[in-house]
Amino acid sequence: MSTNQTPKIQSRRPLPQKYPEWKFFFQDASSESNKGPFLLLALIFFSSLLLLMFLYMSFPKLKPEDVDKIRLPMNMEDAKALATVLSNYKDDYFLTVVLAFFYTYVFLQSFAIPGSIFLSILSGFLFPFPLALFLVCLCSSLGASFCYLLSYLVGAKIVKYYFPERILEWQKKVQKHKDDLLSYIIFLRITPFLPNWFINVASPVINVPLLPFFVGTFVGVAPPSFGYITAGVEVHKLTTTGDVMTFQSIAIVIISALLSLAPVLFRRQLRKKLE
Repeated sequence: MSTNQTPKIQSRRPLPQKYPEWKFFFQDASSESNKGPFLLLALIFFSSLLLLMFLYMSFPKLKPEDVDKIRLPMNMEDAKALATVLSNYKDDYFLTVVLAFFYTYVFLQSFAIPGSIFLSILSGFLFPFPLALFLVCLCSSLGASFCYLLSYLVGAKIVKYYFPERILEWQKKVQKHKDDLLSYIIFLRITPFLPNWFINVASPVINVPLLPFFVGTFVGVAPPSFGYITAGVEVHKLTTTGDVMTFQSIAIVIISALLSLAPVLFRRQLRKKLE
């Protein structure tokens, strides 16, 4: 007599994964972030680059020996060569030289490309000091603001996705000190504690408003730019960027940094007395 027995089900082995875990991690991240902003960023960059090339092609006809010297300055030798060439065309094509300087400076700042420090030095050689200082401050603040907007467009979503708790913590600190943001931005621009590109990229992520960011940048870059512009008058005597930091320029930076924090300290003391 046969008895019915329940068939024994064998456990299945886990199916082999086609992709390692890290691949799924990046797939999830890519699903969270839209590729559209990256394409837009690339479009903005190449459009800006084409406009830069157009300005170069629109420049007055250069002498054969000057053609190779028109380039983005990446070192002091490039800056010296560019200063020599532009000084030869400045008197006859002043507005063209100013426009080329303005757009190139904003372009470098907007996309965090090194080289703007050499343009600051170059401005002291090409233009009167008041105009040079105004141009450097305006170009720095505009370029930093464009970099801010590009970071907001592309980077903010990614950073918030990977570091939500840390970003939330910093956003709370920004909100807590919102009345002193202008002073803090000016201080950070004056001092070398954080790179300028990092400030530009991080500010929209932690909800720093654009207006104090722009104004703080305009004011904050003036003290360190004083040394670069002043040294640029004798650009051909410079060998490195370190040569521009004289005792006078360092003193201006230190005094300006202390003055930028004076409103914060005054406000804290006043708040304590009122409490």
